[in-house]
Amino acid sequence: MTPDNTGKILIRAVNWIGDAVMTTPAIGVIREYFPQSKITLLANPMVSQLFYHHPWVDRVITFDRHGTHRGVIGRVKLAGELRKESFDTAIILPNSFDSAIVPFLAGIPVRVGKVSDGRGFTLTGRYHRKKNGAVCHEVEYYLELLRHFGISGSVTQPYLYTLPGEDHSTATLLAEQGIRQEDFLIGINPGATYGSAKRWYPERFAEVAGRLASEWSAKVLLLGGPGEAEITSDIEKKLQGTALNMAGKTSVRELMALIKRCQFFVTNDSGPMHIAAAFGIPLVAIFGSTDHATTSPYSDKGVVVCKPAECAPCKLRECPTDHRCMTAVTADDVVDAAKKLFAETVTWPT
Repeated sequence: MTPDNTGKILIRAVNWIGDAVMTTPAIGVIREYFPQSKITLLANPMVSQLFYHHPWVDRVITFDRHGTHRGVIGRVKLAGELRKESFDTAIILPNSFDSAIVPFLAGIPVRVGKVSDGRGFTLTGRYHRKKNGAVCHEVEYYLELLRHFGISGSVTQPYLYTLPGEDHSTATLLAEQGIRQEDFLIGINPGATYGSAKRWYPERFAEVAGRLASEWSAKVLLLGGPGEAEITSDIEKKLQGTALNMAGKTSVRELMALIKRCQFFVTNDSGPMHIAAAFGIPLVAIFGSTDHATTSPYSDKGVVVCKPAECAPCKLRECPTDHRCMTAVTADDVVDAAKKLFAETVTWPT
């Protein structure tokens, strides 16, 4: 692969929003290394939205594994659609067999990715990650994957983009709810799609939100997906109507613009956490069952709060015992971390 012989590149995106944000530095490096190539991203409906209008991607193709591209027949159909595009190269970021077999069936001449999940035969360029290698952040893993294939560049930080019109619509929406442009806004994200083991407790989020809002004369914005509406509703009740609850009411693009508008963010390990990091929002992230060494917010304005537990990180969806990794984290822990970070990073309002 050289910039001279690679005209059309297909990047197979990862499948979760947070993971996709962590791949943006790698996508930026691909853009930098192949400045004249046409770069197309293949992604599911949720991840696709992250990259609409993104300056590092020329085009987004959305596949629907629950609809048009469901099952074996659907994957073959998707491969046929990609074959018509005549891509020169496929860079496959996920590690699954499914993500590699479609570019293989599409007949894309160069197909590179990590050897895993029995898919080595589908790849023309193979990355073998050392089993006992040093633990590194996911952002750094994707950059190392590219370096293995000779693709390098200067981009190192996650990056997302919203249109001015999207930002204006967000400002209008918030103004209609009594949140002015000059108001300091704290985003609270109490959900985590992967499972309840990653979730801190609604009553503690409510206490943190109330204390910080009082300390900073701030407004509170509650965010999350449709499955987290009940959690945010509990927090909203505890804050006695002083918070705007937008959980389950936004598209991914709208969620991005709302997070971008926040001056501070308090969150579980989640997709919105990584979105906030990509926009440079100061944030406190509460970790328990997951490994903050590999998936922490990749930002110098992000602080992780966690407590050691002999069973953590277990990376399970549901806690099989007493959730000690999360019960040990108190509201005081999070408030103290937030106030320290605020003093170091926040310069608005004066």
